[in-house]
Amino acid sequence: MSTLSNAPYHHGTLRQSLLEAALIILAREGEAGLGLRDLARAVGVSPAAPYRHFDSRAALLEALAVTGFQRFAARMEEVAAGDPEDKMAAMGKTYVLFALENANLFRLMFSPQLKRENRPGLRMAADAAFDTMRHFIDGDMEKGRIQALAAWAKVHGLAVLLLDGQITIRPREDTEALIAQIIAGL
Repeated sequence: MSTLSNAPYHHGTLRQSLLEAALIILAREGEAGLGLRDLARAVGVSPAAPYRHFDSRAALLEALAVTGFQRFAARMEEVAAGDPEDKMAAMGKTYVLFALENANLFRLMFSPQLKRENRPGLRMAADAAFDTMRHFIDGDMEKGRIQALAAWAKVHGLAVLLLDGQITIRPREDTEALIAQIIAGL
């Protein structure tokens, strides 16, 4: 694996450099391509250096998933701030597009191997992302929670079906338009 020029290491930024390089590797090679030694080589540091920030591969995967939830929540907040006519439809479309644009990160974020109950940082990031959706649903807290869970289940299912190739995109079919039409029908 060659050094990743997109993620140069500068003194004091090793953790962030490692995360950025890991995101690039994750996007290219999937989770299987991530190892702390290979990551150190890609960033151009000693094999022991990543262990100062991540005590294990699992800790690195958790940090990547947290980063994914943070980026996802920021995208959802951007959409809501744009004040679309139908916020839920706009957020649903954004959810699915985020999954398609970040397939391996999205799969890692929802990986059953990263059990949230054992990882408070991951739990907080995932809950914050969910709360971003729930915040834009009218109604009391419990009703809003149920509506957000229903919307989440629908768009997550659509995202996974598209990622797994279970929904065929026809030649010359506009994927974004198809997603919008499916979401509008919910």
